[in-house]
Amino acid sequence: MNHSEIFMENQQLLQLVENALAELKAKDLVVMDVREQTSVTDYMVVASGTSNRQVVALSNNLVEKAKEAGVQPLGVEGKEGGEWVLVDLGSVVVHIMQPATREFYDLERLWQSAESRRAQLQQPQD
Repeated sequence: MNHSEIFMENQQLLQLVENALAELKAKDLVVMDVREQTSVTDYMVVASGTSNRQVVALSNNLVEKAKEAGVQPLGVEGKEGGEWVLVDLGSVVVHIMQPATREFYDLERLWQSAESRRAQLQQPQD
């Protein structure tokens, strides 16, 4: 697989992540390109849910959509507490957090040298 194929796969996976999170109304989604900072993953996505229940629901929806697309998550951590759930999709690692937890850990600042963008979440049309 060449560089452009990997890039396209990553972009498709990021789109899947953004769509799955938008579907259940995630807030403040930020995508960070961390390829220059770590070899663990290519992209980190940080999003907020307003309650334990929403954080868990967002992670469940993401895992379900990923599996439907043929992507088996490498791991899901933190669902028991619902403050911060991490979904590892390999080249994309997703952090879904409650606002206070997100503010406390401030992953965006930690990875500030990474190229990042705020996703423009499109709410699904009914």
